[in-house]
Amino acid sequence: MTTLMRRWEMDAIGRDELTLREVPIPRPASGEVLVRVGAVALNFRDKMVIESGRNLPLTFPFTPGSDLAGTVVELGDNTVRFGEGDRVISTFTPDWVDGLRPGDARTPAYRTLGGFYPGVLAEYVAVPQDWLVRAPTTLSDAEAATLPCAGLTAWFALAERGRVRAGETVLVEGTGGVALFGIQIAKLHGARVIVSASADKLGRALTVGADEGVDRRQPNWVDAVLALSGDRGVDHVMELVGGPHLGQAVEVTAVGGHIYQIGALDGFELSAPAMPLMLKDITIHGIGTGHRLALTRLVDAVDRTGLIPVIDTHYPLSELHAALDHIDRGAFGKVVIDIA
Repeated sequence: MTTLMRRWEMDAIGRDELTLREVPIPRPASGEVLVRVGAVALNFRDKMVIESGRNLPLTFPFTPGSDLAGTVVELGDNTVRFGEGDRVISTFTPDWVDGLRPGDARTPAYRTLGGFYPGVLAEYVAVPQDWLVRAPTTLSDAEAATLPCAGLTAWFALAERGRVRAGETVLVEGTGGVALFGIQIAKLHGARVIVSASADKLGRALTVGADEGVDRRQPNWVDAVLALSGDRGVDHVMELVGGPHLGQAVEVTAVGGHIYQIGALDGFELSAPAMPLMLKDITIHGIGTGHRLALTRLVDAVDRTGLIPVIDTHYPLSELHAALDHIDRGAFGKVVIDIA
């Protein structure tokens, strides 16, 4: 094995600070494994960390990126969860294994890969064994790399928190990675899916599994969703827009329904009318990905059902800037960096 590898690093906040460097391959410490990275899936959140830092305590030089799939090639001492040759994926929130998320009312935990901990945009990474789970046997590295953040977020909302089931209706907003996973996961559970998206992407969303679609740019899109439900409303809303858009999610939600607040493209200050929220007995779930146990259940579901993540475009490691530009333009599904 060569002793050097390529890794993206930044010495300060900003896209212009990204540099692809040649650095020594790390050695795994006790309890760690060395992973040869096959692919890294990018998230909109990665772009935000690179451009603004998101007020996180980054240590420079900092490597961005959180979602990898790869192969274990070396074991540190006292490593028992994996063996050499095992295919693995990362966990987005390494300290959250099961149960409630770490933190308290004053300081909810946000210790994530590529945000608090160093990221994974490199040819090799050495990480604690507990930060990984086995990759699905049915997916390629590029496909498996999409699960740790986008896939788990949708799974944790619908399967773990909402326990979506056959006969219910799910509204999914948009056609990004989380949204398309939401469509697929809802269909796995037998639910009916309505997608709200731009008109040019509705047809493609239907091919992924959505049953009906409405043009989200039309001023009457709320009425269109209510009409499709016979005015009953939808049982589950994957709210990926944020800001005042939460109010529209409340409008379309059925009595006793659930809203999963996931995205904040329109702002982190949310607003919604209180009266329908109360009278319809709506539950709002704040979703910040999920724990490691939920990720293992998602992996099992993928292998058992044959779910295939939707990848918009692949880029080589050297073209990270082009991949970030693609995220700026908007992607249908995931943007993936192929490394191996």
